[in-house]
Amino acid sequence: MNYTSAQAAKLLSKLQQDYGNLASQERNAKTFLASVGEDVESVRPSYDYEATKAALTALEAKIRRVKHAINRFNTTTVIPEFNMTVDEMLVYIPQLSQMKSKLKDMANTMPKARYKTYERSNIIDYQYINYDLDQVKADLDEVTETLSAAQLALDLVNHTHTFEIDL
Repeated sequence: MNYTSAQAAKLLSKLQQDYGNLASQERNAKTFLASVGEDVESVRPSYDYEATKAALTALEAKIRRVKHAINRFNTTTVIPEFNMTVDEMLVYIPQLSQMKSKLKDMANTMPKARYKTYERSNIIDYQYINYDLDQVKADLDEVTETLSAAQLALDLVNHTHTFEIDL
């Protein structure tokens, strides 16, 4: 069946949730307590080791197939506007976000700011920026635009390009 990357991610999330639920049910049912004199069979929870093992194994196989298909899509699908694969974009976007954060901090730093005042003294230390504030602001605008464009291009590919997942 064909899926977009966004659909495959939702499918993967559902499979992982199903696996977690079944594993939790197994943890809760594989052992149980009964008091002395209590009819053990009346408190025994329903649990079938072989059926649970088979169901968990089947879910693990589906999870592997979906993850592999997503990984293959991410490493082979190129986002034309950036000439990068999805995989590269998934690294590039956090790099841009980190750069944006750094530039935002630099752009919001005062060119001259009181740093420290000493007690019983007229000495005041000042902190000065050591860069061109206008250039930093221009770079911030550029990185912000590039980040937005990268996110939109990635979203478009993730919601429109499809690939086969054999479940």
